Amino acid sequence: MTAVEDELRLETRERPSHGTARDLVAEAIDTGALVTVVGRCTVDYEGRASSTLGPGERLVMLKPDGAALVHTDEGQQPVNWQPPDCDHEARLDEGHLVVESRRETPAEHLRVDFEAVLEVSAYGLTDEGDLSLEGTEEDLRQRILDEPSLIEEGFVPLATERGTPAGAVDIYGEDADERAVAVELKRRRVGPDAVGQLGRYVDALERDLHADRQVRGILVAPSVTDRASRLLAERGLELVALTPTGGTAD
Repeated sequence: MTAVEDELRLETRERPSHGTARDLVAEAIDTGALVTVVGRCTVDYEGRASSTLGPGERLVMLKPDGAALVHTDEGQQPVNWQPPDCDHEARLDEGHLVVESRRETPAEHLRVDFEAVLEVSAYGLTDEGDLSLEGTEEDLRQRILDEPSLIEEGFVPLATERGTPAGAVDIYGEDADERAVAVELKRRRVGPDAVGQLGRYVDALERDLHADRQVRGILVAPSVTDRASRLLAERGLELVALTPTGGTAD
């Protein structure tokens, strides 16, 4: 295995227990990783039509954008799939690993029940083509330090790489109302993992600062996935769309 392959693959388990497989799949979903599960399973779909696949050995892929694919050992097309912006879940049901993918509009539900799990892998993937066009995270940091109003009027940077028990906050500052602000910088489109990271920083700062001190969390990135956008709203976190070297992002 090359160094690049080792870096991309976050974790893999061969013939894991169903509980271990569930934990790894759930963590990959939460952190926005791409996850694959290989095993003997049945597949049920309910939606605009209904279908069932009996027991067979298949590959299931869950993507950070909410897409889900079920492949057999034949052909290039999946035998079943869900489009982006679905919500994935991994759980145990009667001792089996069950992977589900749902969306509300239109109502669709894909359920994969694994009676045997051969391998589970999670990967952190990036698009090098996008990265080469967007500059660096340091470019983005310098843009904001040179022009703090890119975050919002009245924002004052106080420190970079401010340490917390959850890790270093990229830019720590105050808004016009003297509320603490944690700014997390990403140079490319990001998913739920970035939201989770920012949320941990906000929680850590709230524990460190006085109890009555409000802490805002702002994610700065060119764009985020729909799932990440929903998580930002659920957590009360904010997004500022910026690219490292250009103007504001679309």
